[in-house]
Amino acid sequence: MAQIITYLTFAGNCREAMEFYRGCLGGTLEFQTIGESPLAGSMPQEMRDCILHSTLTRGALKIMGSDMVGERGLIRGNSVSLILDCNAEDELRACFARLSDGGTVTHELEVTFWGALFGDLTDRYGNQWLLHFDKAKNTPVS
Repeated sequence: MAQIITYLTFAGNCREAMEFYRGCLGGTLEFQTIGESPLAGSMPQEMRDCILHSTLTRGALKIMGSDMVGERGLIRGNSVSLILDCNAEDELRACFARLSDGGTVTHELEVTFWGALFGDLTDRYGNQWLLHFDKAKNTPVS
């Protein structure tokens, strides 16, 4: 089965943002700068430290990012959100608190009509997160 991976584009602060996400979510983080790539010779000197590609991996979770913004510049919209489907309520609450630091909570955590603990926020980098924990599905059977 194919996998959908979230790819985020930043305007010079990819390293900072991806390190923030690693601090919030855990995992292994890898970077490749433009200066470390075959593109180095064809790019302006001031872009050598910019991130060409980064990957944050924790189990099945994978988020990728780059500072490679197209000619039109970085355009933020509300058509893409990152859904973090947690395995435990305490995991959801901890991630929600860390991701919302410096951002804006748009929907406080609450138990929904479908039985999940759910909330959403926009982080300090302008990315939208939907955090979800299915209480019914993850309740141990006695």
